[in-house]
Amino acid sequence: MTAASDFDFFIGDWRVEHRRLKERLVGCTDWDTFAGTTSTRKILGGMGNCDDNHLELPGDPYCALTVRTFDPASRKWSIWWLDGRQPGTLDVPMRGEFIDGVGTFFAKDTYQGKPIVVRFLWQVKADGTPRWEQAFSPDDGKTWETNWTMEFKKAT
Repeated sequence: MTAASDFDFFIGDWRVEHRRLKERLVGCTDWDTFAGTTSTRKILGGMGNCDDNHLELPGDPYCALTVRTFDPASRKWSIWWLDGRQPGTLDVPMRGEFIDGVGTFFAKDTYQGKPIVVRFLWQVKADGTPRWEQAFSPDDGKTWETNWTMEFKKAT
């Protein structure tokens, strides 16, 4: 059942291994792999959280912020991404919930001027480490292309 504590597994400091598809929605199978860090804390009296991210994207390292809020009335989460390279623009909010330990979130957006659906999946692996993935669908959810994954390890 979705609750304000759904993301408690993610509170703290993390080292991140990013895998990002070099090109999206063109059949590309080449990936960039790069490091990063994330530091997550609760906000809004426990009804949300935010994380400060540093991404070592090859040739273009940058910082970003994620804000997540829980709505107890709908029992849904909203997730916003703020890219430090475009500090005046929040991405379209992702909305969703956790069912059986998997958080699934969706948003309608555009990519290179074409409408897409974006999906985030959050889960905690058997060893207790979080995993996130992003996928795009150009056909309203009939097919999905996973284009970014993040594997997290507690920072020491």
